[in-house]
Amino acid sequence: MVHTTVHLVRHGEVDNPQGVLYGRLPGYHLSARGRAMAEVLAGHFSDGAHDITLLVASPLQRAQETMAPVATALGLEITTDDRIIEAANHFEGLTFGVGDGSLRHPRHWPYLVNPFTPSWGEPYREQVARMHAAVADARHLAEGHEAVLVSHQLPVWIARLAFERRRLWHDPRKRQCSLASVTSLQFEGPDLVGVDYAEPAASLLPGASTVAGA
Repeated sequence: MVHTTVHLVRHGEVDNPQGVLYGRLPGYHLSARGRAMAEVLAGHFSDGAHDITLLVASPLQRAQETMAPVATALGLEITTDDRIIEAANHFEGLTFGVGDGSLRHPRHWPYLVNPFTPSWGEPYREQVARMHAAVADARHLAEGHEAVLVSHQLPVWIARLAFERRRLWHDPRKRQCSLASVTSLQFEGPDLVGVDYAEPAASLLPGASTVAGA
């Protein structure tokens, strides 16, 4: 069986001084720290230990900017795939919380009634379907080598939960998917045989903004 690795990468830190849930909104670029994280990822994937032949990024600016140094380091083109975009969310563009956040307004409360779907955004199963389809295509195109997909925290985490046959509803605070992290899916032929996780930019994480969890 041919061994192929598909790396699911979460983008670097975003410049988000207002602390909103930016979701799919345009215009949210990497911060200075986020750009440094992207450079670390470039070094990680071009260290000679990887055999990467395919680069795929979400269409959102922060994902494209995270992938750019990787593409330069490896001399590869970036393919954009809408299927690995951030999850849709009712609270996009709002601050999320009970103080001055959106939760103080009763009109938003009906969106919180079902955490299992979830009721506030794109259903988990729809995220799994699109992410797994994108991974399957990447595995096919990079067969026998490695592919890097830059996506977003929730889609990456939900994809991993489904691959590992775990329940999809979860505590967002317990996701193993930090900024600029790498979740590596190991395949033998079409079969998943292992999942590895790494944080190449761990030294840049202390103090980083994770508001919006994207």
